[in-house]
Amino acid sequence: MDKFSEIEEVEKVISKIRESRKEKGYSHEVMAVELGISPSAYNKIERLESKLSLERFLQIKKILEKDYSDFFDIKTDKIFNQTINDQAFGNIEHFYQDNKEVFEKLIEAKDEQIALLKSLIK
Repeated sequence: MDKFSEIEEVEKVISKIRESRKEKGYSHEVMAVELGISPSAYNKIERLESKLSLERFLQIKKILEKDYSDFFDIKTDKIFNQTINDQAFGNIEHFYQDNKEVFEKLIEAKDEQIALLKSLIK
C-alpha cells in the first residue's frame, strides 16, 4: 500500500468518526470531555492535524458505541460465523447414525454379492 492510499484510508476512518459523532448528536466538546483531552486536541484529530492512535480510536469507538466494521470497509460477504450448541451436536449425532445404518447395509450387500460370486465360481 502506497503512502497516498494510506492517507486516503485514514481520511475515510476520520470521516466515518465525524459522521458517527454527528449521528449521536455529540459536539467536539462532548467528545473531548469523554476522551479526557481539550476540544482543540479533538478538533485536530478530525482535521487530520494530529495522528489518531489505536488507543484513542478504541476510546472513540466505545464512546460512539460502534463496531470496527462501521469505520473500515470490511467485506463481510466472505466471513462465516460458526456457533456450536447442543442442538448442533444432536444433529451431527443423528446424521452419523443415519449414515452408519446406510454404510452397514452397503457392507452387508457387498458381502452378499461376494458370497454369490464365489458360489458361481465353484
